Amino acid sequence: MIQQLIYSVLLLTATSNAAATPPLGFKRQSLLSKYSNVYENATCSECSLYEPAASATAPKANIWSQISPDDNLAVWNLLHDPASGLNLTDPDSATITDNYVWYIDTVPVNKSDALPYIDGDGPKPSPWARVIIFEGGKQEPVSQEYMVGPLPVSTETGIQKLDYVFNGGTGGSVPFNGRYFDAKRDAASEPLLISIMSNLTDITSSLLGGVWYGSSDPRTTLTSTTTAPSSFDGTQSFQVIMFRFPGTATYLRPLDFFVMLDSTGTDASLYKLKGIVTNTRFFPTVDELREAFEAGELAEDFYQPSDDDWAMVNYNPEMGVRELEEKFAPQSVEMGGKRYKLDSEQKYVEYLGWSFYVAHTSSRGVMFYDIRFKGERILYELSMQEAAAQYGGFQPKAATTLYHDTYYRLGADIFPLVEGFDCPFGSSFWNVTIHNGNKTTVNPNSICIFESDAGFPLSRHRAGATSNTFGFSNLGVVKGSMLTLRSIATVGNYDYLFDYAFHVDGSLEVTVRASGYLQSSFYYPDQGKWGPRIQEATQGSLHDHVVTWKADFDILGTENNLQVTDLKAVPTTQPWWPELGEFEQIELDIYNMKTEQQFNWQDNGQSMFCVNHASKTNKWGTSRGYRIVPGKSNIHLSTLNSPFSRHNTGMSKSHLAVTRQHDTEPWANSIQNLNMPWKPQQDFMKFFDDESVENEDLVVWFNLGMHHFTRSEDVPVTLYSEAVSSIMFAPQNFFDSAQDSDLRNRRWIVPADDNVTVAYDTFGIELPQCKVSLQESNVAQIFEL
Repeated sequence: MIQQLIYSVLLLTATSNAAATPPLGFKRQSLLSKYSNVYENATCSECSLYEPAASATAPKANIWSQISPDDNLAVWNLLHDPASGLNLTDPDSATITDNYVWYIDTVPVNKSDALPYIDGDGPKPSPWARVIIFEGGKQEPVSQEYMVGPLPVSTETGIQKLDYVFNGGTGGSVPFNGRYFDAKRDAASEPLLISIMSNLTDITSSLLGGVWYGSSDPRTTLTSTTTAPSSFDGTQSFQVIMFRFPGTATYLRPLDFFVMLDSTGTDASLYKLKGIVTNTRFFPTVDELREAFEAGELAEDFYQPSDDDWAMVNYNPEMGVRELEEKFAPQSVEMGGKRYKLDSEQKYVEYLGWSFYVAHTSSRGVMFYDIRFKGERILYELSMQEAAAQYGGFQPKAATTLYHDTYYRLGADIFPLVEGFDCPFGSSFWNVTIHNGNKTTVNPNSICIFESDAGFPLSRHRAGATSNTFGFSNLGVVKGSMLTLRSIATVGNYDYLFDYAFHVDGSLEVTVRASGYLQSSFYYPDQGKWGPRIQEATQGSLHDHVVTWKADFDILGTENNLQVTDLKAVPTTQPWWPELGEFEQIELDIYNMKTEQQFNWQDNGQSMFCVNHASKTNKWGTSRGYRIVPGKSNIHLSTLNSPFSRHNTGMSKSHLAVTRQHDTEPWANSIQNLNMPWKPQQDFMKFFDDESVENEDLVVWFNLGMHHFTRSEDVPVTLYSEAVSSIMFAPQNFFDSAQDSDLRNRRWIVPADDNVTVAYDTFGIELPQCKVSLQESNVAQIFEL
């Protein structure tokens, strides 16, 4: 209803000249105290901040969820049954020459099976377990993937090789030398490393200030770390071992000493030294290193601090005090109550027109399925595929390092969040369950869901040019808000924050941020081309972060096109400007991509990419679709021909790609690709085989990330404010008009006829008056089921 502004009435009674123009700016503010007591006698209840979200009922079961703890245990028992013929050893007692289970997760549901179920009366697809077994006991040792199902385990359940989802030529099999370098492989090579380092203690004491006798030897004062990849094609295996000072901040205290080992095969007696590097010199043998040391040719000019207090994410009073920083920082709170609904059992969400399912796996973390807005499907799947990082430098670890964080089970590193700091107070929280062998652990409160102010109005306009003293005839403004689902994965040194924000206008935004410790290098004054000095003996290592996503669009169905709109400056003539002759102006060149391809954002943002339905149009005859909108720091991998990322990281080498959807191509990458850069288990480049993408079921692969130009402000840790990348999917002629007219959280303001007051319509959405009582967060403990 239309209301007279309370403060306008008070202004009239508070000023001596009622006919005068209402006071503006600071004069109006100075009268605040005269009318602020209007609310003093209002009933002030407790805000519903911590009330749970209302319940929703998922229309169908969440067929994408990971296998249950009971199914995980049943699969484990089935695999270890002698009747399986797998000849498995318990991992607790196994060595590299045994067969043992490394990994149990979930086989993705085939889309061809899912759509008949979620869209009709088709049968519910049964879950299958994905299992990786290290088969070191075979004559030709390999890592082999299996699928076990259907689940739950019954007489119909079988064990078969999981080959159909890999295109590298060997199916689910990876050579022993290219498999994951787990603790058992480390243990096999450690005796060789001990024999080398225990004979160099005088040298390491002098150069490094520490010694290494083995990872569990109490005399050891250094810590060791290896790099990846550890093979090129599975025919050989190597380790580049770097030494650092131990502690929480070990990543920022690197030392100038590297040992390179040849650890090929399962016979550890054949492992050998490849060389030692220090002072940027390579020594093939221990004797050559000792000869140089005794000749006085080796010395260090810089030394790491003996303490690491400077590298803690803790308060440092030595930096001084900022004025007014003793006040609690602003907070985003859902004062009016939660406007979203949850089916926590099925991991299903509804929010102001949006609906979607959430799933999780140990490798890829949080994934989304059947994303709809106002009942119409936009995306069948939105899932992170890989978080790659490649480094550069003139030191063995920096120059070699490529990381694939799914290899390290990124999804298993999603841990409990700190309410009020990681997520707003009053957020909804979901647990994450992780299967480890025959056990399941629960990471409580590891996914948070919250609605927040967008930080800007969704839309507004002030219509001016009137004769009243306010200077406008009407003013409309719509509040911007969004629902965010967030998780943070701490993978080794980095804390990746993943946000999926569902805006009220039908736009969907994906953001990734990076904090945590740098993987740094030892400082050399002449190596500035790979990063600056950031501590006494530490250099920030230049590197790329590239995070790949899969966006399986289903714009109103599976018959989609990827439309390109190029903005071009072209010469033109127009009869009403004869005196100009030919002049330049902009126009659009619109066409559909014809075949599968990788492509990049264009210079100056002069191309628009939209996924449209092949035939359905809006009221105005325009194809209905969603635009892919670049955000912050949309990059791809800088090194396109590195031997360490040659063929195993193809998904990271362009901004975008489009392919036909196939059940046999569920992932851009294999979690065991890392150690197979020359002969990967999954070769993303083989997806592009000239198939048509016109009027087809399309998958868009996109990359977010950052070129990490390291800086001293990365100490103690990198800041989320700067290390950020994002993308948005926004309606592009999907509707007949903007999706804001049906939102009541708005104000419509019109000057009254008396020329001294304004009237406004609240549309029934009044300002809540309630007391906010925040509760200090209690970080939940991880527990085992």
